Amino acid sequence: MFGYEMTEYDRHVYDTELRDFLPERIVDCHTHIWKDEFQPRTAARGCVSWTRMVSKDCTAEDLIKTYEDMFPGKTVRPVLMGQPTAYIDKTNEYTKDCAKRYGLPALYCTTYAMTPELLEEEVIKGGFAGLKPYLNNSPAYIPPDEIRIFDFLPHEHLKLADRHGWVVMLHIPRPGRLRDKVNISQLMEIEERYPNIKLIVAHIGRAYSPEDIGDAFETLGKTENMVFDFTANALEEAMSACLEAVGPKRLLFGSDLPIVKMRAYRTSENGVYYNHVPRGLYGDVSSDRHMVETDEENITNFLYEELLAFKRAAKKAGLTPGDVSDVLCGNAERIFGKI
Repeated sequence: MFGYEMTEYDRHVYDTELRDFLPERIVDCHTHIWKDEFQPRTAARGCVSWTRMVSKDCTAEDLIKTYEDMFPGKTVRPVLMGQPTAYIDKTNEYTKDCAKRYGLPALYCTTYAMTPELLEEEVIKGGFAGLKPYLNNSPAYIPPDEIRIFDFLPHEHLKLADRHGWVVMLHIPRPGRLRDKVNISQLMEIEERYPNIKLIVAHIGRAYSPEDIGDAFETLGKTENMVFDFTANALEEAMSACLEAVGPKRLLFGSDLPIVKMRAYRTSENGVYYNHVPRGLYGDVSSDRHMVETDEENITNFLYEELLAFKRAAKKAGLTPGDVSDVLCGNAERIFGKI
């Protein structure tokens, strides 16, 4: 689907709940662009399958048209990343070209085995703002549930990012997600050893269910540098916990487009999240335990669901319109510059 086809229910949700809440300018700090031919035909190690049910690709033009369709009356500017499960050289080259064409910041998808010399050359030559490591780009002998941050974001890369003051967009691994003690320990090590890195902990540490939060923010709340995005996360409790721990200057909006075009709302039970989708819309979803089909008629897109959850969390936290504008625009521009 090129762009996004609004339904009457979508328009109702946007006009009654979101249009006046959202600032005039929005920065989406977390998007992916790639072409279908860049993508291997085998599933990426350690990754869920439902994200591939929405879109086989997403060009920069598709992304821009999607914002026009979904956010009428607003100006939305994205930070571009390639698809880290795609062929790295192809997705990075395409991202670089699109970033230059549209005057947008971009992050460079890495693999653990890249030498610091090659990485430095590619990032600087390509004009990238920093790095996008991902857990599937780690040594193949490590079982997916045992991958650690430093297995796919090695210290050699962190030292380089620290020296240059680069952004690092980090999707943390492991089934325990944000509450995992190894993740917390390694996040704190990055905070302490590499203070010049602009570390963005994506998806609020993948805390998609209340159980995923644990007591993480008792430790992470003591940090000063790292920030969090609520990309593809509709858990109000996670947003509230993050706001309480680090405040509105360290929370960012990200979408994870194109996957949040998915018509879905999310629930959680016993620490497992479920995406409820219209029956038959995404084909056979039985292979993914996170997907549940429903016959409900009024289901909007997951991106709106994400923003509605943030609206509730913002109200609970007593955020001002200025705070909301920071989360949805200003904080990202302090990291990436005026976009």
